[in-house]
Amino acid sequence: MTEDALVIFTPSGKRGRVAKGTTVLAAARALGVDLDSVCGGRGICSKCQIAPGFGDFPKHGIHVSEDALSPVNAVEERYDRVRGLKPGRRLGCQACIQGDVLLDVPPESQVHRQVIRKSASERVMEMDPATRPFLITVAEPDMHEPSGDFQRLAEALEKQWNVSGLQADLEVLRELQPALRKGAWQVTAAVCDAGDGTAPRLVATFPGYREAPLFGLAIDLGSTTIAGHLVRLDDGSVLASSGLMNPQIRFGEDLMSRVSYAMMNPGGDREMTTAVRAALGDLAQALVTEAGVEAQAVVEAVIVCNPVMHHLLLGIDPVELGQAPFALATSAALNFPAREIGLAAIAPGARAYTLPLIAGHVGADCAAVALAEAPEARADLSLIVDVGTNAEILLGNNQRVLACSSPTGPAFEGAQISSGQRAAPGAIERIEIDPVTKEPRFRIIGNEHWSDDPAFGTPEITGICGSGIIEAVAEMRMAGILDASGLIGSAEQVGTERCVATGRTHEYLLHDGAPNGPRITVTQGDIRAIQLAKSALYAGARLLMDEMGVDHVDRVVLAGAFGAHISPKHAMVLGMIPDVPLSAVTSAGNAAGTGARMALCSRAARRQIEAQVHRITKVETAIEPRFQEHFVAANAIPHATDPFAQLRAIAPLPEVSFNLGGEGSGRRRRR
Repeated sequence: MTEDALVIFTPSGKRGRVAKGTTVLAAARALGVDLDSVCGGRGICSKCQIAPGFGDFPKHGIHVSEDALSPVNAVEERYDRVRGLKPGRRLGCQACIQGDVLLDVPPESQVHRQVIRKSASERVMEMDPATRPFLITVAEPDMHEPSGDFQRLAEALEKQWNVSGLQADLEVLRELQPALRKGAWQVTAAVCDAGDGTAPRLVATFPGYREAPLFGLAIDLGSTTIAGHLVRLDDGSVLASSGLMNPQIRFGEDLMSRVSYAMMNPGGDREMTTAVRAALGDLAQALVTEAGVEAQAVVEAVIVCNPVMHHLLLGIDPVELGQAPFALATSAALNFPAREIGLAAIAPGARAYTLPLIAGHVGADCAAVALAEAPEARADLSLIVDVGTNAEILLGNNQRVLACSSPTGPAFEGAQISSGQRAAPGAIERIEIDPVTKEPRFRIIGNEHWSDDPAFGTPEITGICGSGIIEAVAEMRMAGILDASGLIGSAEQVGTERCVATGRTHEYLLHDGAPNGPRITVTQGDIRAIQLAKSALYAGARLLMDEMGVDHVDRVVLAGAFGAHISPKHAMVLGMIPDVPLSAVTSAGNAAGTGARMALCSRAARRQIEAQVHRITKVETAIEPRFQEHFVAANAIPHATDPFAQLRAIAPLPEVSFNLGGEGSGRRRRR
């Protein structure tokens, strides 16, 4: 019998064994991976492109050798010669699996494109952008008074606008002379004056008077997803929003896995840097195309990210962030040419600004949340939670602000879940379970109707995304399908045939798409993954409360994609956040993205957060013993010791207890 090879697909996380010699496309179809193809595997359409990863991947427990895939064949060579393949890409219909391999499916190769849920929140912006347009009339050259075109432009800018000390990069100088002559010695100059004491820089020149506005990019670079907004720099309005998966996922789903990859694979940090910079370039191009603006008019970018993403983006080896004392290469805000981080397709002299970092594991994304929510300006005590693969948590008021990060992992994003997927059309996103019949109903992305509504129709149901699995676990707890320890009961104990035995544990059947669709269940392993994630989140919040010396907070703000799509009730039932009245829980949308937009639109906002980060006290979860104590107690649903009295007043939880193998005390009375 042919020896099998292990194949792992990212970002879906789906894995399985296939016979050696199987094409990547066939393996993807066998494992239910979302890989496109319209030409029948003839190497014509290029929809099935994949990117293999090589080296050690300890998070996945796999080593990928250089010969894990068959050599590039004549079909791929022809396609690359005629139409071009990005470096490192292969055609899934042509590449055959020869050994254990890790394969990334880029966004353009996915049939069901992910819905990036970090959309721009409504916010009136204070406008004081660093980059502004100036209409300048420049003296024509005179052979009797020799001087360069740039020098005369700089003199005109100082004389006409009182902006002195102008500098320019070579990329801008190359385009200066044609613009001056085309505009008959009148140009609109885009000049970046950061307001931090550095010299102003010429970013771009446009012939004559430019009536149209300039634009900037606000980018939230997350561990799992990258979201970007194209913003007008005259009024702060958002013209386009888009996003994509962070291609670094194939090197590790969480931050420490990526640091480990860099440690164990020489040049691994450079691989990850190249991957994320290419993704930023693709994102910028997508935003420009969606908005229908000229790339030359995009003159600035602001990027917020956690410390590991920050270092990898800048080409700094993150190895020091993987061990105490978690030293940063730099914690200051930075201003540099945008082309250095992959944003080469916008204005030639476009600048990039990164917000300051707070500490070794509390980054510019947390600083952006602090800028957007300003807890230091309020008298009441606010707990602000921005949940992703790495959660950023702020607790504070006008007396003191604390911050920490907590490694929740990718389960909240639908990863590490048996039927999990990223948010895309067809994914289950909302769930309700009848506490009497134990029957579920659900909604999927792209369909506004519930599954028990005739108007729901017969859409393709593909899996369950992060918001769906969170609601599923909470609903299972409220319906008595799940006990406080997180154990799923048997069919006899719970009273529904939807609880199916799988060895010594059970799973709950949400949807059976037989014969052609997927069977979507919530397994005991899924419950454990959510328990670990929510325990890390709660423990981080509780640690800050201990440091502040409080047992309760006045308000909870849920930020990010999580905050916009999870109900406070379900979050409370799981015990993701401390017990507060549901009316005190609000959503801030993508607060990190909002902070990035504020910094893009206002130099004053930059100075504000650059000062504020020095007043925020960092609490290090990695070395704090109480974090582990809180983590263990938070494994129960909602919590082992916190009574969650306010939650139970509005959502009584069944008092049930189950044992492995289905032999337990069964269902008891409700509290």
